[in-house]
Amino acid sequence: MSMGGTSPSHCMGPTLTGDGSCLFRVWAPFADFVEVHLLSPQNRLKPLTRDRRGYHTGVVDDVLPGTTYVFRLDGTTERPDPASRFQPRGVHGPSEIIDPDFGWTDTNWRGLPLHQYIIYELHVGTFTMPGSFDAAITCLDDLATLGVTAVELMPVAQFPGDRNWGYDGVYPFAVQNSYGGPAGLKRFVNACHERGMAVVLDVVYNHLGPEGNYFRDFGPYFSDTYQTPWGSPINFDGPYSDEVRRYFIENAVYWITECHVDALRLDAVHAIFDFSARPFLAVLAQTVKGHASTPGRHIHLIAESALNDIRLIRSPDLGGLGLDAQWNDDLHHALHAVMTGDRRGYYCDFGRFDQLLAALRDGFVYTGQYSRYRNRCHGNSCRAIPPHRFVVFAQNHDQIGNRLQGDRLSAVLSFDALKMIAGLIVLSPNLPMLFMGEEYGETAPFPYFVSHTDPQLIAAVRKGRREEFASFEWDGDMPDPQAEETFQSAKLKPERRLAPGRHHHLWEFYRCLISLRRSIGVLLQPDPLRMAVSRIGSQRIGIIHHWSDMVEVCIVFYTGEQPVSVRIPLSAGSWKKVLDSMDVKWGGSGSVLADTIQSEGDVGMTMLPYTFLVLVKHISER
Repeated sequence: MSMGGTSPSHCMGPTLTGDGSCLFRVWAPFADFVEVHLLSPQNRLKPLTRDRRGYHTGVVDDVLPGTTYVFRLDGTTERPDPASRFQPRGVHGPSEIIDPDFGWTDTNWRGLPLHQYIIYELHVGTFTMPGSFDAAITCLDDLATLGVTAVELMPVAQFPGDRNWGYDGVYPFAVQNSYGGPAGLKRFVNACHERGMAVVLDVVYNHLGPEGNYFRDFGPYFSDTYQTPWGSPINFDGPYSDEVRRYFIENAVYWITECHVDALRLDAVHAIFDFSARPFLAVLAQTVKGHASTPGRHIHLIAESALNDIRLIRSPDLGGLGLDAQWNDDLHHALHAVMTGDRRGYYCDFGRFDQLLAALRDGFVYTGQYSRYRNRCHGNSCRAIPPHRFVVFAQNHDQIGNRLQGDRLSAVLSFDALKMIAGLIVLSPNLPMLFMGEEYGETAPFPYFVSHTDPQLIAAVRKGRREEFASFEWDGDMPDPQAEETFQSAKLKPERRLAPGRHHHLWEFYRCLISLRRSIGVLLQPDPLRMAVSRIGSQRIGIIHHWSDMVEVCIVFYTGEQPVSVRIPLSAGSWKKVLDSMDVKWGGSGSVLADTIQSEGDVGMTMLPYTFLVLVKHISER
């Protein structure tokens, strides 16, 4: 495994050898000697052997799954394993040996090409009332029926307590105990694959959480040269960074190989500071792709970045880092500002309808222009990037949870507006992502929540959240992040979609949209050279036009609040209305458009507020 530097061939953490023994390896370059302290079922100490790079290694006999242990540094300090695979008693407790074997049934699974991803982001703890992987499995058939093809899990690395968004994880290899641990994750992944769905795992390589973070006792995992909003960043380019890189790249390989995860979403890569000649992200991409254990397997790396920088997803041959896709906040911000009128905080850079069209057409809105929010120019052009390499959304955990009260769009917008937004996201040229519950208009909030044990840390979290909200000047009170009721308030109530009414209508509308995307080739794989996005006159009416040798598709949407009469440019011929958000079957007031439309070059129609239309013409009908 080549990770930049001549590192030992074995992985960090415990490795069962198959003969009743276990190989332990830990990196502690500043410790003169390290012992593994086995706590159960027998209390034993075993000294490890140090090599010149600071790895301490040793084989211990009679070690079986279920054995708990810690490392003793220089005969005094005892700490859990930084590469622990399981923390059954939480972040302060001992590590536990697990059996890596699992009864996988996904032998023939190869994953999905990126353009086929229709992503559904969920938080394991609030997705169901029990808040576990096994409980989430019971909901997978519903997601498959909806048409979801990829389930994205918010971070599952062990965090303090039993409620947290997951970005405070401190054991990157250890799956959260309260969710069901590593066995629970594997059952979930296997169940997704059985239903033809890929699994995306959110991983955090820019920082580690504060509580239970004992990494400094082992080595220089953090950089003191830079700072992130969450504390010291990971040391990816300073002294000893070869071994730090190795640790996190091994972590990525672990998820892809042992846990069969199909894609990794890399959290906030703009907070990964690395000015080395071979950037960590480039090495990560190269290594992970090389560890797809099955020939022809589809593995993807998706970045979250606030930089609007296409170098993340450009090929290394073109000076890029070689990641596969990235989140596009610009479309979210443009859509949110147009639909809500919000101009607070970073929304001050958005609000013009033409910006929404630019995001749908090109990807980024800011491609080098001056950003008032940042007080500088921002971004670079992404017109050369295929649209399926941008993930877009109307809602996600950040954009809901980083509002004062964690309120969703369902609490802000009308039902017709929710349908229009659904159409724009699901049928956008990009990869659509839904946030759990969005598909039926869930009204439960998704506020930020934690369950720390340190009173000073709890106070710091409360203070930090208030300061973060200051620039938005919101009215009202912030839910207490530490309170149990804040966490409980975020639990979904999916039974709402079963009863007749708006929740059911919205769910069926999403299902129809996803079916259209998956069944019409120019929507599933749009060709940027055969796609146009334009505006009708001065009205807030947009058209997304796709065409091929076989079919034309025209998507028309209106973000205005009053009915308008307009002429829509449609090429001559017979067009079919395949979807109108105003149809009674979607809970609308009734479609005013005929099922079949004859066009001589344009068609007059009345657009009701927040109308979303999909019109199709087959070329043979010309």
